[in-house]
Amino acid sequence: QVELVEPGGGLVQPGGPLKLSCAASGFIFSNYAMAWYRQPPGKERELAVWIGYDGRDTVYVDSAKGRFTISRDDAKNTVYLQMKNLNVDDTAVYYCNRLGAPVSWGQGTQVTVSA
Repeated sequence: QVELVEPGGGLVQPGGPLKLSCAASGFIFSNYAMAWYRQPPGKERELAVWIGYDGRDTVYVDSAKGRFTISRDDAKNTVYLQMKNLNVDDTAVYYCNRLGAPVSWGQGTQVTVSA
């Protein structure tokens, strides 16, 4: 059974850091590029960052460059998103999924940036 579980969200003050994780199961994790998506309030879900299947390539949307870092641990079937210098525009539900061949979406995790 394919499953994506994304714990780790929460409330963070502007300028603060937060690290998200996503545990995957039910498929051969190391075969797939993985991505973090986010859905701001009232908006569509959007791609934020992705990492290649071997971890060597990473791509960030402009708003994430220099502030977000994606990484993966294939031994743990987990992809991470380290975020820093968060601002209110980063408030969203964050999801992970396979890039280009998505499976059923997990619950996501709410990240709220607020003073």
